[in-house]
Amino acid sequence: MVDKVFDTPAAALEGLVENGMTIAVGGFGLCGIPEQLITALRDTKASDLVAVSNNAGVDDWGLGLLLQTRQIRKMVSSYVGENAEFERQFMAGELEVEFNPQGTLAERMRAGGAGIPAFYTRTGVGTLVAEGKEIREFDGEPYVMERGIRADLALVKAWKADRSGNLIYRKTARNFNPMVAECGRRTVVEVEEIVETGTLDPDGIHTPGVYVDRLVVTTSEKRIEQRTVLAD
Repeated sequence: MVDKVFDTPAAALEGLVENGMTIAVGGFGLCGIPEQLITALRDTKASDLVAVSNNAGVDDWGLGLLLQTRQIRKMVSSYVGENAEFERQFMAGELEVEFNPQGTLAERMRAGGAGIPAFYTRTGVGTLVAEGKEIREFDGEPYVMERGIRADLALVKAWKADRSGNLIYRKTARNFNPMVAECGRRTVVEVEEIVETGTLDPDGIHTPGVYVDRLVVTTSEKRIEQRTVLAD
């Protein structure tokens, strides 16, 4: 059996990162992001990256770290409203952005992982989202064609894994991670705990280990994106 467990995030990325590659990243806001792998990716100094992720993190965490260092050339996202540096680069024409409806983005990654090159959806018909894309009619209704996404590298956060790479996510931290794991040609996962193969209940596994190439145990900071307090 191939040993998928690496000692550090940097070691887990070694030999996989190149300039200009497309990288899919799990998470929703700061929930379920592979934060230590993102930091390790920043430290590689890889440039001209295309980042596929629901959002761009915040200014000083998540993918916001890669925006600070100008390592991202293009973002493929559905929500980017919490990052001032993203806004500045976008408005200045320094960052290419491809906006996707959230469900469409999730399905594009799932389809890419399933070997489906394209699919049709009603979402976005008649809007800017459909500009330049093929439109076909099914049962009297127009549908826009969307391409599946196949990333060169996928970075994923899971709660628990076995040594074969079978993954379990924790509650809402699952979010985009399963689709991201599936769409990567190579998939690297940071987890909070690794157990021996055969320990996990097969019915409770969310992502099979066949999708996972490398694992690393990390300690997450689990920052709070939006903090609300009651006044005295």
